[in-house]
Order: sequence, then structure tokens, then C-alpha cells
Amino acid sequence: MILRRLWLYIFLFLCFTVQAQRRVEITGKVIDSEGGPMDLVTVAVPAASTGTFTNEKGEFKLKIASSDTVEVVFSYLGYRRETRKLVDPAEKVSLTVRMYNKDRTLSEVQIREYRRQMSTLQKIDPKDWKLMPDASGGSIEALLATMPGVHSNNELSSQYSVRGGNFDENIVYVNGIEIYRPQLIRTGQQEGLSFINPDMVGSVGFSSGGYPVEYGDKMSSVLDITYKKPEAFEGAVSGSFLGASASVGHSTKRFSQLHGFRFKTNSTLLSTLDTEGEYKPLFFDYQTYLTYKINSRWDIAFLGNISSNNYKFIPQSRTTRYGSISSAAQFTVYFDGKEQDIFQTYFGAFTVNYRPSAFTNLSLLASAFTTREQVTYDITGEYWLDELDLANGVDTQESSGTLGYGSYHEHARNRLNANVYALALKGETRLGRHTLRYGVNYQRERIHDRMREWEARDSSGYTLPHTGEGISLISSLRSMQDTESNRISTYIQETYTLEHKSGIYNFTGGVRLSYWDYNRECIVSPRISVGFNPAFNPRLTFRFATGLYYQAPFYKEFRDTLQDSRGNWTVRLNDRIKSQRSVHVILGSDFTFRAMDRPFKLTGEVYYKKLDRLISYEVDNVRVWYSGENNSEGYIAGLDLKLFGEFVPGVDSWLTLSLMTAKEKAASGYVPLPTEQRYSVGLFFQDYVPRFPKYRFSLKAIWSDGLPMAAPRKGRAEGYFRTPPYRRVDIGLSRRLAGGEDRIMQKPFFRSFKSIWIGLDVFNLLDFANVNSYYWVTDIYNNQNAVPNYLTGRQFNLRLSFEF
Repeated sequence: MILRRLWLYIFLFLCFTVQAQRRVEITGKVIDSEGGPMDLVTVAVPAASTGTFTNEKGEFKLKIASSDTVEVVFSYLGYRRETRKLVDPAEKVSLTVRMYNKDRTLSEVQIREYRRQMSTLQKIDPKDWKLMPDASGGSIEALLATMPGVHSNNELSSQYSVRGGNFDENIVYVNGIEIYRPQLIRTGQQEGLSFINPDMVGSVGFSSGGYPVEYGDKMSSVLDITYKKPEAFEGAVSGSFLGASASVGHSTKRFSQLHGFRFKTNSTLLSTLDTEGEYKPLFFDYQTYLTYKINSRWDIAFLGNISSNNYKFIPQSRTTRYGSISSAAQFTVYFDGKEQDIFQTYFGAFTVNYRPSAFTNLSLLASAFTTREQVTYDITGEYWLDELDLANGVDTQESSGTLGYGSYHEHARNRLNANVYALALKGETRLGRHTLRYGVNYQRERIHDRMREWEARDSSGYTLPHTGEGISLISSLRSMQDTESNRISTYIQETYTLEHKSGIYNFTGGVRLSYWDYNRECIVSPRISVGFNPAFNPRLTFRFATGLYYQAPFYKEFRDTLQDSRGNWTVRLNDRIKSQRSVHVILGSDFTFRAMDRPFKLTGEVYYKKLDRLISYEVDNVRVWYSGENNSEGYIAGLDLKLFGEFVPGVDSWLTLSLMTAKEKAASGYVPLPTEQRYSVGLFFQDYVPRFPKYRFSLKAIWSDGLPMAAPRKGRAEGYFRTPPYRRVDIGLSRRLAGGEDRIMQKPFFRSFKSIWIGLDVFNLLDFANVNSYYWVTDIYNNQNAVPNYLTGRQFNLRLSFEF
């Protein structure tokens, strides 16, 4: 009997011990007031003296001993502390915590702090683009143009260069899927709509170098876009002289849908160019983003896009005056013929997400991209190059003599069809303070290229160039190529966050391997970055990143050319081409402070990029011509500064300064890369009327160095000059009508709208004559004259948008 009681006491003691040692697993996600994920939020349980940090997706996991009541505290600099009390918690608890800025009201203006940036990927608020005056019709890329290290010298194009790289060195992701752009684009007038629909964007991440291995093989930058999931029924409609857009979204407990329509026509803007004629651009696209939650572990998503960009141009005449008062000239052309371009793209991506546990997320992504491109033109012109006499004033039209005259004929029948299919598996596993990311990607490319373009010139009855042995063309290019290839890549990356008495450390390191069967090349790309937030001054943040980056060739890069005895060029594909290579070294720092009782952040980065195995190229407008050979090397170094903050209470503005040198090695020494801009200043400024904050003002200004140029068929090593500095100031004036506040919004028609914006933009306010490229003419003295191709002049635009 005594033995039985003893065993009973032992059993009860063991049960009590097991119960006392029962542990609770707390997982969840921390988001900001806009629903975006917050990383590096401190998640602590004071009673247990334990805690952790959220990762880049705002997710966390914590295991503690169970008790009757568990108090979990969430804290972050500049945000209100949030507390969650769990009474008699279960073994597994999931939380979603929304954190809000430490706002305090001052004349209806909010004061707030800015969060830390521990990695090279900076977060950009997509709402800033809505009031930004943009001649391209509204794009996220226009917002990037004011960022440090980012250069855009053509308001008609959404293309940009970053820290000395060209347009093709930037990689763009939407929902984790790489996005491609048309290959035959020659000018900004043709370009049409960017893939990214700003109305559908939920979050924007951008890195100008030193990015981790989860991003692909490009040498300059990463733009990471995530489309939003609507929380309820929402929508927006807007229109202007440049086009119109509409978006609508809806969600239920399991299903969400978001649709976007855009229409663009910039004929009014093109009418300010020197060349007069009938501009008939017509650009349209439709996008859809659908998600469905099957259960707590499985969900699926689909992203689709249909885009049609048509450009028709019938030129009539052109008059361009250039030079100085002492040496002025006028170039006059009368045209015949037309240009007709068609760019049609189709894109679809299907994603399956699976969460086998609270620690692991897996995603299977299948995508297909198709582009059908056609550039056709037959344009003839008769031109005169006259010397002007400006002795009687700059407004005189009198010619003091003819420097040259002649005619030319430009012809093109260029067609390209391309298909890119991709299948990827990506995963993320969280192990305590470690976050492991990994993935594998397979890609197949099929390209069908047919190109035939030439230009003939005649001056004084002689075809140029005149050899005396027959008729020659000044330029001729022909291509009949078909190619198929396969690529496979894989990566593994770890992020570790350490809280030490000296501060908070964030380590990210990984390696990426890629193989391309066309040239049988395998590349290995290791990358590492470190972030440090010192305890002695939490307002300081330091970053260091380095790694080996490759630019895997796409179709344009490995197109080589052969010249026959008559000077005609034929395209051949170089199967011995190698990936371009760059070593990045980046050191940066952020300092947050308050001035005038408002938050500011000063950011600075110095960088150095060692380049080798470069495929040399030249830039003409937005067209990049590659040599098709690894025949160059060089370096890029620079400094980027950015002051971000509330110059005016409650609204964000920023000022940027970039200094850079970008060189490539030639036989005679180092010469500038085609994209070298030694300095650049960018400003985005917002303001409002103090007593009437619904009246808003925004200003975008850019002043950057000119690009190096060389005469045709001569390299920069034989001599170069620079275009004039690119200077542009755009302003926007807006008035907001808010529901429940403005009397007109109480009328039946307007009650369904949350707000209405009415705006007026003035593009190129100071009417600067910016030069994009040159047209070369040989005069009677056999001198080559660079006739500038000016960009758009001053233009007004009226905007109207509705949000519901």
C-alpha cells in the first residue's frame, strides 16, 4: 500500500514537472500603419528575460516557458510600443501586430521618426510618386531618378543608369519574378509604358549596389517591387493630357483581386520637339494580380500583363539652331515618309506558396514572357546647313552662307520575337536569429531576329562616302539569327541578427552559382554585407558590402558584327562571349536627427567597382550598341549623399548629390565610360499652404553632367566631347477634395469617392534645351558637324484623379 502511494506521488510530481516545463511557441508578423513589413523590431518577453528581432518580412518566432499570463512587448525606434497579453496561452500562438509612428499633432501636421536601414536595400514610399510631376506619365522609375547614384537624361524614357552602369545592367523584380523590356527600342518616343503599374504597387525596395545573392546576375542595381493585396473594395481613376489609368481591387476572406488599366499618348509633349509632324503614339496595357488562400498552409497567386505600344510618326520638317553667338548654325530638313513601330508583350506568372511549418516558407514560381517587336521606317529628307549671322541679335534668321546641303534616306525593317520561360523554387527557413534563404531557377530563351537597316546620303550629287568605285551606304546592318539557350542558377543565403552590448549587428552572406549552356560558362558569385547600429548612438547606422557580381549576357550583348569589303555590317552571334564581371566594395552610413523639431536622415555611401571582361558599348539615345566581345576593363568610384526629411512639417522631401568617375581602359589610356556623369544633383520637394494644407506643391529638379560623345566610326579614345549638362525643373500644383470635409463631396455623385485630386503640372519650367544625342553632317570643308537632337520644351499638363 505504501509502495502504491509512493508511485502515485512520483507520477503526480512528474506530471506537475512536465506541465511546469511546458513551452509556448509564439510566431507572427509585425507591420506598419500602411501594412508593410517591419524588420529589426524588438520582440521581448520581460518576465522571461528573452527576446528576438523580426526579419525583413516582419516575421518572428519565440519560444518561452508557459505561464498563466504572458506579456509580449514590441518596440522600435520612432514607433509606439505595443504590448500583447496572452492569458493561459496555447502551445502555439500566432500574432499580427500593427505598429504606429510616435505621432504628435502640431497644427494638423504629424511628426515622426525614420526607421533604421541595416542592409543595402532601401525602402521607398510608393505614395510619393502620386504628386510628383512626371513627363513620362507617372512611373516608379521617375521617382528613382532623384535618388543618389541614379541618372536619367531623357524625360521621355523610363530607363535609368546607376553608378556608371548602362540601362541593361539594372534588374527589376515584380513579386519575385524578373521583368524584361523590349530589345529594339531606339528612342524615348517609342518606349511607351513601363511594366510597373504604380496604382498596383504595395512596396518598393531599391539597391544601387552590394545587394545579396537572392537577386540575379546584374552589375548595377536591383528594383524589387511587390504588388499590394487589397484589404477591401478599392479603386482609383485618373486622367491627364498624357493619358489615363484605372485600377480596381477587392478581397474576401480567401480571394483577392487587383486589376489595372493604363493608356498613354504623349503627342502633346512630342509637339515641343524640333521635328514637326504627325505624332501618333498609342500605348496601352492591362495587368491583373489574383490571390487565393486554400488553407493556412497553401495559397496561390497569378500575375498577368498584356501590353501594346504603337508608335506612328510622319515627319514634315525640322529646324534646329545651335552653337554660340560667334559661331552659330542652323540645320533645316524637309521630310518625306513615315515610321511605324509596334511593341507587343505578354507576361504571365503563377505562384504556389506552401508553409510546411511556422519556420519555413516555400514558393514555386512559373512564368512566361513573350515579346513581338517591329520597327519599320522609310524616311527621306533634304537638308541645309547654314551659317548664321547673329551680329544684329540672337533672333535674326539671316544666313551668312551655306556650309552644306544634301539628302538622305533612312530605311529599316527590323523584327524580333522572343520568348523567355522560367521555373523557380524559392524557400526561407527561420532558425532562431538565423534566416536562411535558398532557391533554384531554370530559364529557357528563344529568340528570332530579322534586321535590315541602312542609311544613304547624297551631297552635291555624290553619294557619301564617295569612293569612286560605286554607290556606298553610310551605314548598313543586317541580321538573320535564331537562337535557343538554357540557364540554370541556384543560391543560398543566410542572415543573422546579433544583439550585443556594443550594438545591433546584421550579417548577410551567401553564394550564387549560374550556368549558361550557350557558352558553357559557369559563374560563382559570393556576396556579403554587414550592418551595425551602435549602442553608444542608436541614431547612427553603418553598412559595409562587398561581392563578386556578373552581368550574364542577354541577346544584345553577344551580337557581334562582321564588315565586308563595301562597308556593310552583318550580325553574327559570339558563342565565346563571357559574363562581364565587377567587384563591389561599398561603405555607407545613416544618421537620423531632429532639426526644427522635425525628423531628418542623412545618408552617405562611398563605393568602388572594379570592372573586367567588359563588353564595350556605345549609347545612342536609349539604344545601347554592344561590340559583342569581351574587349575592355575599367573601374567606377564615387560618393553618394542624401538628405531626407521633413523640410516642411508632415511631408517628405529629399536632396541628393552624387560624384563619380567611370573609366574604361583603351590603348591610349583610360577614357570615360559612355555613361560617366561626374556630378548630379537631385531634388524632390513638397510643400503646402499652411492654413490650407489641401493645396499642395511639389517640385522635381535634376542637374547632372553631360555624357561623353564621339564622332561616328571613331571611338572615345580618338577624342570625345560632352553634351551640355542635363537641367530640368518640373513643378506640380494640386488641390485635394476629401470626403466628409469638402462640401462638394456631400453631393450624391461624389459620396462614393474617398478623395479627388485636381492638379496642374508644368514640365521643364525653365525651358532648358537639353541634348539627348547628335545628328552628324559633313560640310563643304569636310568637317563633321554635330547637330544636337534636343529634348522636349516647356509643357503644361492638367491632372484629375478619383480614389474610392
